[in-house]
Amino acid sequence: MKIGFVRRGFSPSGGAENYLKRLARGVHSAAHAVELFTTQEWPAEEWTFGKLTPLRGDSPLAFANELERAWRAAGCDALMSLERVWRCNIYRAGDGVHRAWLARRAKLFGPLRRFTTLFNRKHPEILRLEEALFQKRGADRVIANSQMAKNEIIEFYDYPAERIDLIYTGVPSEIFSHTEVRRFEQRRALNLGEEDVALLFAGSGWERKGLHEAIAACSELKLRLLVAGRGEERKFKAANVQFLGVVGDMPALYAAADIFILPTFYDPFSNACLEALASGLPVITTRDNGFSEIIEDGVHGSIVDRATNTAALSDAIKFWCDEAAREKARPEIIARASQFDISKNVEQTLALLLQVAASAASVSGKMRKT
Repeated sequence: MKIGFVRRGFSPSGGAENYLKRLARGVHSAAHAVELFTTQEWPAEEWTFGKLTPLRGDSPLAFANELERAWRAAGCDALMSLERVWRCNIYRAGDGVHRAWLARRAKLFGPLRRFTTLFNRKHPEILRLEEALFQKRGADRVIANSQMAKNEIIEFYDYPAERIDLIYTGVPSEIFSHTEVRRFEQRRALNLGEEDVALLFAGSGWERKGLHEAIAACSELKLRLLVAGRGEERKFKAANVQFLGVVGDMPALYAAADIFILPTFYDPFSNACLEALASGLPVITTRDNGFSEIIEDGVHGSIVDRATNTAALSDAIKFWCDEAAREKARPEIIARASQFDISKNVEQTLALLLQVAASAASVSGKMRKT
């Protein structure tokens, strides 16, 4: 079987890109051909599983239009998109529901932000493609990476629940295990003392993911905050923050940290949180993160009601600053993460792809006969 994957653009620290590469590696290992439809930004060395087809299109709509022509000519048995496009066999809603995010954003940031949104052509283009997939049923099936995302797809677009499959994200758990020697070396490289408690924040879209709130909570407690990823540092500078940029070896950085924090305003399911969990770190996040569905508050980390509740964030940090509490929780944290190994995700996703491809072939065969 030949499977086409779609992802527009590339970021070396992007959760969707890392997930897609892990999925493609698993599908390729199962002896299926894969092809990636993307843009010029995706480096050839970052796609070693099959054909890489760069498309033109400097906007969501332009890319979607180009894809319409390309994937049909490629002879794919099934097309799975991680990007909002006009139509596909399976759409993985890893970026959530844009209409839901804009609704939250308007409440959080007031009328000025709503006004500026009207003049940003990206938003109406994304909404138009989202409507094509959900409301106009351009997606034959949808994969939601959290119950939160599934509920929003149904609520905002009345997409049939029976055509939405809940498949949680997975990570290769083995690459996030580490030794005390590795931890010591990485902490020394970051100038962290033996007694220092280091919190880690990782990801892009810093405002949405609550970096201001993480900085405020850490500053109040005079704790070091490591920030990995690309963003406008000048807007977030603080005495206790160390910006690391895009980090090539994230497992090593997780090994050096003590606590992971992501007080996000909206995240269908944070891959970084799951990677931190696999590294044995307690994760502090919000109920607006679909990841919070898979952890228990006070056992695998802490779940606060909203990002702006700085007092709750501070209390959670204080609790996990206790080294004894972290050591006691570590085995349960790692055990919980092991239930979300990438192999399980690949198995579930591939089964759905085979099912959809067989259905599409059956319909095509009937059409040829008539």
